[in-house]
Order: sequence, then structure tokens, then C-alpha cells
Amino acid sequence: MRDLDGSPGQIKQPAAEQTDAQQAVLAPEILHWYDHNARAMPWRVSPRDRANGISPDPYRVWLSEVMLQQTTVAAVTEYFQRFTRRWPRVQDLAAAKDADVMGEWAGLGYYARARNLLKCARVVTNDLGGLFPDSYEALLKLPGIGPYTAAAVASIAFDRAETVLDGNVERVMARLYDIDDPLPGSKPVLKARAAALTPITRPGDYAQAVMDLGATICTPKNPACGICPWRAPCLARVAGTAAELPKKTPKQPKPTRRGTAYLARSATGSWLLERRPEKGLLGGMLGWPGTEWNEAPEPRPPFDADWQNLGGEVRHTFTHFHLILEVKLAELPAGYNGAPNQELLSRHAFRPTDLPTVMRKAFDLWAGSDFNPGA
Repeated sequence: MRDLDGSPGQIKQPAAEQTDAQQAVLAPEILHWYDHNARAMPWRVSPRDRANGISPDPYRVWLSEVMLQQTTVAAVTEYFQRFTRRWPRVQDLAAAKDADVMGEWAGLGYYARARNLLKCARVVTNDLGGLFPDSYEALLKLPGIGPYTAAAVASIAFDRAETVLDGNVERVMARLYDIDDPLPGSKPVLKARAAALTPITRPGDYAQAVMDLGATICTPKNPACGICPWRAPCLARVAGTAAELPKKTPKQPKPTRRGTAYLARSATGSWLLERRPEKGLLGGMLGWPGTEWNEAPEPRPPFDADWQNLGGEVRHTFTHFHLILEVKLAELPAGYNGAPNQELLSRHAFRPTDLPTVMRKAFDLWAGSDFNPGA
């Protein structure tokens, strides 16, 4: 690796050793680029509007950042618009029913985020007068807000000079400084580099500019180096290593688990659903009763019946494992009210779109079959 002046550099060089001259040159360059190329997103205040005194809404910034964790802008946009139409203020979200929020979140994944979203909205509303704190340290104390989200909200919503380090920024820093140490071990170095370049002037716009650069130009594959505002000082471009960076430590292969989902429908078209425990995978979400998910699950039907195997299977991938679900079907006995954690939804109240993706896949398998008990 070499420093921006071309001299040999040390990968673990602390941020304090970065020169003011580098920041003075690089930050204005990317801010100028951002002023003309900022992506339009429903939660963002454009650089033009911000220059005219329009401030970002901390609620919308926070909501978007929580939704964007482990998810793409394209996937989040529709969810964000639905949420803000239904709950336009943090006070509205705080007053929402848990089941309504979990239903709107269905399909976005990582459901602990939705539970923490409600907890945080209620703390902000009930304990902080509906106002988000404006510092990294105070934001970090709120439910569900970790170091990245605290830095992003403090920077984007309140223009604090915090270091915002997402995957896009990591990639830009790795290439700008030609850092070939693999992730995740190189995160401290990348953060130090990013911190050294974060300006006092317009830090919120700067943070979004670097993220936009990574998302649109300094992309994982085929980076468009020819039109990059940091083309000249980029050490990886000079070395011809840009497409190889950032390097990542090889991941271990994901294990495969199995399970059975039991779909039960009454003669009138009502469905039997089960509320999953608050903690754990798909916590708090409604889904089909089923077995444990492991290598050899024991049968666990919700009631005794002649359960019919639908045929076919549901395949779904979670962060840490692949899942293969067998789907079985039966007609719900007349008068069956279910266990305390179960709910019987009428055909009018039941919405497949409220189910987590893996559960909706099981429903879709039934919907495309010839087996329709109670139809």
C-alpha cells in the first residue's frame, strides 16, 4: 500500500496522522460531484434543498437507516413510503399496534429490526418528547441503534462530523488507499481512513456523497474509474487493483436445516397461524405452525389430523443457514380455537403479504397446487 503522495505507507496508520491537506482536497471534490449527482431518495434532502436551509427529518433518516441495514435501496423504497404514509411521525409509529408494524415489515427480513423500531419510537416519544437526540453518544443509547446507525443519523440528520462506514464506504476507502488486508479484519483501518477525510463543513452531505460514490461509480464489479471524482488520487486505480478490492476473508459454507410447515384451513376459509416467540428468528411474526428447524426435526403438528404432504418443498436462505421446508395440509376441525400463541384469521382478515417471506413461500406452494382443503 502507498500513501496518497506516492510514498510507502503503513496500513495501520492512525487517522490522526492524515494531513489536513488531503481532507482539504478530497472532501470538496466529492462534495462538488455530489451537488450534481446526488441520488434522489424519498428520505433524503437534496444538497440544493439543504443549502437553502431545509433540514432532514431525523425520524425519516433514522427509519431509512434501520430499513437499509442488510438491505438495498431498491428493496427498501416501497416499504419506507408505506411506513411514512401510515405513520408520518415518530409519535404515530410509537402508538401503532405491534402486529400492524410487523405486518408492514413482512418480507423485509431481519425482523428484530422491526421490534427494535417500535421500542426506539416509544422511547423517543415517551421519554424524549418526540425528539431524537442529536449526538452520536445519545443516539447509541436508544434501542436498536448501533455504532453505524448512530453515526449515520448524527451525521445526516444533524450534520455532526461522525464517521459513517457502510459497505460502500469500506469499498471506496479500500480502493482509494489500496488496502489489501481482507475484511472484516481491515475495518479499523478503513474507519480510520474514512474518519481522517470527514470534513467539519457539510459532514452529512459528505457521508452521503461517499455512499453514493460507492453505490454508483465505485461499484463492486466494473468500477467506472474514468468518471470518478477521486480518480487521480486513487491508489488502487494506479496499481490496477481496484476490481480486486476490498478483499474478504472466505466465508464458511452455510449448513442446511430442514423443517415442516403445517397449513390448516377451516371449512369457511379461515387459516390457523402461530405467533413466533419475541426472541429468535422471525421473532414476533405470524407464521404457520411447524417443527423446529434442524438437521432431523421431530414432527409437531398443531392438532391430530390426516396431514397430507403437498409435494414439492420450500427453499429459503437465512443469514447463517439454508432451510428446506416440507409443507403439510389438513382441514381445521370445527370448533378448534387453537393454543394461546395461535390465531385463527378469517379469509377476509388473512393477508399473505403480511407473512415473512419463508412463510409466504409455503402459502404460494399451496396456492399453486390442486389441494385446497375447505375450499
